[in-house]
Amino acid sequence: MFRLWKIAVRDLGRNKRRSGLTLLAVAMGLALLVVTSGLVAGAVQGSIENSIRVQTGHVQIREESYDEDRVSLKWEELLSDPQALAAQARALPEVRVATPVLWASGILATSEESVGVRVFGIDPLSELSAPFQEGIVAGQFLAPDDRSGLLIGERLARSLGVVAGDDVSLLVNTSDEQPDEAIFTVRGLYGTGIPAYDEITIFLPLAKAQAFTRAQDRASAIVMLLHDQEDADVVAAGLRAPGLKLFTWSDLNQVVLQAVEMSSGIMYLMYLVVLAVVAVVIANTLLMSVFERMREMGILASLGMKGRQILAMFVMEAGTLALLGIVVGILLGSLGVFYLAREGWHIGEMAMEATAEIAYGETIYARFVPSEMVQLSIASLVITLLASLYPAWFAARMEPIEALRAL
Repeated sequence: MFRLWKIAVRDLGRNKRRSGLTLLAVAMGLALLVVTSGLVAGAVQGSIENSIRVQTGHVQIREESYDEDRVSLKWEELLSDPQALAAQARALPEVRVATPVLWASGILATSEESVGVRVFGIDPLSELSAPFQEGIVAGQFLAPDDRSGLLIGERLARSLGVVAGDDVSLLVNTSDEQPDEAIFTVRGLYGTGIPAYDEITIFLPLAKAQAFTRAQDRASAIVMLLHDQEDADVVAAGLRAPGLKLFTWSDLNQVVLQAVEMSSGIMYLMYLVVLAVVAVVIANTLLMSVFERMREMGILASLGMKGRQILAMFVMEAGTLALLGIVVGILLGSLGVFYLAREGWHIGEMAMEATAEIAYGETIYARFVPSEMVQLSIASLVITLLASLYPAWFAARMEPIEALRAL
């Protein structure tokens, strides 16, 4: 077997340019798939992490009857004692932070423009507010006792033509289903790097949001951040109680997870197309090699080499090219993923096409997924070997006399 492999390697060296180009085709195909896989993994994981960071948290507690689609403010659909529930959650060792939030829908307006917004009542001192405090680009962050200020996204401010310090009108729905309107001062502008989120979300201090919407001391949900994301199910199970509904980060990010599931078929089809192109290149290379070496095949057969040995020799040629191409492809692909993991791929306004539930940032950062690299490498090797079977079979079935007469 080793002797056959030596012959196979020698034959690959006969036409170094063709062998090199074939090896490069395998390497570039695999590198493309590795980089694509890293980008997709980065986009998905980044979207989930962004969503957890700025809106869903790892676990949420809501009233069982709460209507999320209507952003309900009815008293019977809000948590009646959110501070006690938050304290109960914080007592669990897995919970890093737990804080009440109030959600409402509204219309933000200037003298010339108006736009529908999501109103978030938050505790400015909570760690949950850190992404917005760290994202302040103008003005200042909210204070817990601020009764006339709000925080809006930089993109939203730009579209409305307002700056920090300007006054705006905010119309919201209330617990008695009667809209209320008031004038607020824009305390600051924030940017999370998630355009679809920043365009529609404004913040009020929790106490002011409760008073403005007439929710009193009630809250829409308790939002929790955990030390370890994997403990979400454990925490949810520990806090279950009659009349309450618990949601984990996976429940709250179903839009992203379903989008990933739907796109998986397209990704696998793309992988198959790239690998099929590589397979055609390998098959073409080996067929050309067979036609060039027909006389040699005839001599080897006349000297007693069996058909299965000739077949094995060509398969070894393909396997050697594939293994070398896989090594080079993994190196090139890893370099590409490393670069995109550090510098990212700036998609800019393309991120605006996503919804707020799919929290794509303006820059997508790739991620290393070793299991995907292994699977793609195995798939490349298998498809390359399968592509070599026809040329190898063609060479193995030639009769010695016919092969000797071929040239």
